[in-house]
Amino acid sequence: MLASTGPKSRFLGRGAIDVSFEFFPPKTAAMEETLWRSIRRLEPLRPRYVSVTYGAGGSTRERTHATVARILHETTLKPAAHLTCVAATKGELDDVIRDYWDLGVRHIVALRGDPPGGVGDRYQPTPGGYVNAADLVKGIKRIAPFEISVACYPEKHPESPSVEADIDMLKAKIDAGATTAISQFFFDNEVFFRYLERVRARGIDIPVVPGIIPIHNFKQVASFAAKSGASVPEWLGHRFEGLDDDQETRHLVAAAVAAEQVLGLVDQGITEFHFYTLNRADLVYAICHMLGLRPAKAFIESKAAS
Repeated sequence: MLASTGPKSRFLGRGAIDVSFEFFPPKTAAMEETLWRSIRRLEPLRPRYVSVTYGAGGSTRERTHATVARILHETTLKPAAHLTCVAATKGELDDVIRDYWDLGVRHIVALRGDPPGGVGDRYQPTPGGYVNAADLVKGIKRIAPFEISVACYPEKHPESPSVEADIDMLKAKIDAGATTAISQFFFDNEVFFRYLERVRARGIDIPVVPGIIPIHNFKQVASFAAKSGASVPEWLGHRFEGLDDDQETRHLVAAAVAAEQVLGLVDQGITEFHFYTLNRADLVYAICHMLGLRPAKAFIESKAAS
């Protein structure tokens, strides 16, 4: 299917595409090994940055900080630390922000965050804390000149009354100092383009980077989608029917689906992508290869010498 457009028209060189990768902090030694194997696998592709998430209710604050610090000190990557408003006062978060600056971090992904009970629980601002992501962005900018990314939702945040209200919140985050918006994942490119058109009509001109999630496990990703308000097209479920116990074929289908989506976005002029890796490198690496990204020569020579 993809080959019908001709390989030359779809192959892009290093300078044409920018990517970033999202990881989550590990809970166990085995998960840490998986994470670092993935980081090392993707590092030679020279992403613009890699981000490290922050659990519901700030539950992974220390592990997020430790992972960011290790990325900063042991790799060539530029880490971006996620930070949320939940379960911390302004003073506590201000200390975290200063610690990141002193550590050498220059990029924060500022989010309101999920309640301690997770998605579905009612959000309540922490007494004495930042009220929402726009308030947090303003607080970060008051402390240091970080690059700040924020979230946006092509199908609106589950708690927003409408897409327009959601775009109003995005505008508030930008007015507070955000420099880039990263979208929630989606599977229908038309959803993203309709949203982007509405965002631009609102006068928002910062980069809006599509978030892409390769489907390692369809049921797991469908569950994520249901909680986050992202729709799952019927055709997508059909692609994975009967593959629950066939991991090899499932991964081949997943790579094809993600590549089809990403290349469809490229055909419409999108040149930057944020991949939700789920701490897995295989599918992300394959998709980046299809985008024309290749390991830096220095990494190849270093690996050959070792």
